[in-house]
Amino acid sequence: MKRLSLFENCIMKRFDKNLQNLCQDFSCGNSDLDDFFKNDAIKYSEDLMGKTYCWLTDTKPYKIVALVTLANDSIKNNFLERPTRNRINRSVANHKRGRSYPATLIGRLGVNVNYQGDHIGSQVIEFLKDWFCDDENKTGCRFLVVDAYNNEKTQHFYAKNGFKFLHRSEDEERRYYAIQDSKPILTRLMFMDLIDNT
Repeated sequence: MKRLSLFENCIMKRFDKNLQNLCQDFSCGNSDLDDFFKNDAIKYSEDLMGKTYCWLTDTKPYKIVALVTLANDSIKNNFLERPTRNRINRSVANHKRGRSYPATLIGRLGVNVNYQGDHIGSQVIEFLKDWFCDDENKTGCRFLVVDAYNNEKTQHFYAKNGFKFLHRSEDEERRYYAIQDSKPILTRLMFMDLIDNT
């Protein structure tokens, strides 16, 4: 069976109230993500906290294949521990080094369970890399960042798509976010340098 391609078999649209009805049949297999897309994504957009985009099959009956919520962010260079700061700075020209670097946050990413064998998540990442490096893009974006769920499957997905942990260890991440040792780290911040990955 031929794999579905976001680039050849789907239409990308900004997620709105009209498309929200289609979302009732959408599940990515994660109840937290499903709940966000069904109940909160539109409100996030109205509050200018994030914009959600979706890919629909290009033939009727239309089905949502994937959803992604994006927001402006940055890597706050001055607050990183020295070894991590040095690692980030090495990829930036000396005269461009600063307190922070522009980034886009992948706030949520979900792929319909019916299409999860088609590498749709990787296709979404590939699309985002191209989209933010395109000359027509209206904003500067050096990095993609994601607060990846702190589990092996999610972290492996982002790692195989070019993301690296920003902080060298969970202890370093705890210090950065001032998380007490007794509290679990639910997500790990990962990043991708768009210049190195295009």
